[in-house]
Amino acid sequence: MHGLERLCIHNSVDEKIPVEAFIEAFDDLDIPTELVGDDETYDETDAVASFTPRSEFLDAAWVHVIRAGYDEFDTDAYEAADVPLTNSTGIHGATVGEISVGYMLSLSRLLHLYRDYQNTHDWYTPTYDRPFTIAGERLCVVGLGTLGEGIARRADALGMDVVGVRRSDEPVPSVSAIYDPANLHEAIVDARFVALAIPHTPATENLISTAELETMRDDAYLINVARGPIVDEDALVTALKSGTIAGAALDVFETEPLPEKSSLWDMDEVIISPHKGSATNRYHRDIAAVVKENVQRFQSEEDLKNRVA
Repeated sequence: MHGLERLCIHNSVDEKIPVEAFIEAFDDLDIPTELVGDDETYDETDAVASFTPRSEFLDAAWVHVIRAGYDEFDTDAYEAADVPLTNSTGIHGATVGEISVGYMLSLSRLLHLYRDYQNTHDWYTPTYDRPFTIAGERLCVVGLGTLGEGIARRADALGMDVVGVRRSDEPVPSVSAIYDPANLHEAIVDARFVALAIPHTPATENLISTAELETMRDDAYLINVARGPIVDEDALVTALKSGTIAGAALDVFETEPLPEKSSLWDMDEVIISPHKGSATNRYHRDIAAVVKENVQRFQSEEDLKNRVA
């Protein structure tokens, strides 16, 4: 096994983080860091950090995906080439947890509507029974990995009754009950909020569709901070228009950017954010910390963190 002699930062990282700041985060690394483009070649002494896949990466020693989702990367090809592939999971618990709680507070206390009416200088007064407090309300978190646990911890701290859905029944801090995925309907039927925090796989595509939306309370809200295809968007629009559920907060969509013609744009009880659940001014440092740890692990011939292939 050869040691690493170079860390290559592919210019596609600019999709999510500032390139120069990301490179500066590696100033204390023992090997040089270089910005590379699509014309770069690699060998078994190179590590690569990238947002998008390139076939040339298979010539490197190890490749890191700067995001948590790695479905665009051909894991079979990496395994066949014996090139480790790692991702940035495990760093989004605080950021995604915070935005999820922000959604719930906004939907319950009408912060999004007050801001809309502020833009038109309208002294808006909701009906007395519309605003509510999230304390005491039930939240069902579907998926209790880093994202889900981050949401659960913060919701529990605000006095919510948090239940979750995942395959393992091992206890999770801040979660009062855990349901098997086969019992999804039982888990969501009494929840005021349903938050999705699971990866997109063939098994989770359109996991939330007509049957699930009809199972939810008519005063319930759906939160999706996971991946767009987990929700059947047409079914969601229908449910929102018909009052099957009360509203939604969506950071991810089937098609991104969300098409201008989407009905979701104009719904008062829908909050839209442009896939920015993890976006903070130190996101590049969070990613760099994972990469630097794996550089040390690689050089010491230890198992890499977050290896997915």
